[in-house]
Amino acid sequence: MRWMVAFFIIVPALEIALFVLSGQLIGVWPTVALIVLTGVLGAWLAKRQGVAVIEAAKRDMMYGRLPSGAVLDGVCVLAGGLLLLTPGFFTDIIGLFLLLPVTRMFVKPLIARWLKSLFEANVFFYTKK
Repeated sequence: MRWMVAFFIIVPALEIALFVLSGQLIGVWPTVALIVLTGVLGAWLAKRQGVAVIEAAKRDMMYGRLPSGAVLDGVCVLAGGLLLLTPGFFTDIIGLFLLLPVTRMFVKPLIARWLKSLFEANVFFYTKK
């Protein structure tokens, strides 16, 4: 529940503040152009990284391995792509962080631990009592 408050209240307020600051520093039209540019580049990078993740998963399955690393990469690429398509500078920075393979390796263990805790808490499964 705390994450929802942060996501729907704090992040948009931060984005608005960054838009206003950017508009004052570089002007309105360059700010709009920067927002459009990050969206287009984000979509291109997400597509490119998504294809690389699919290829890695195929390669793992061809060799008889579970594609667990590729699945975590896919989660990061999906989240990063969505964040880059969302207008805003703060979400663009986080999305870029999730899309780049170099920085993604720092986030993957955190996501794996979080997903493991959700599975252990039976969040994804309905157990009839």
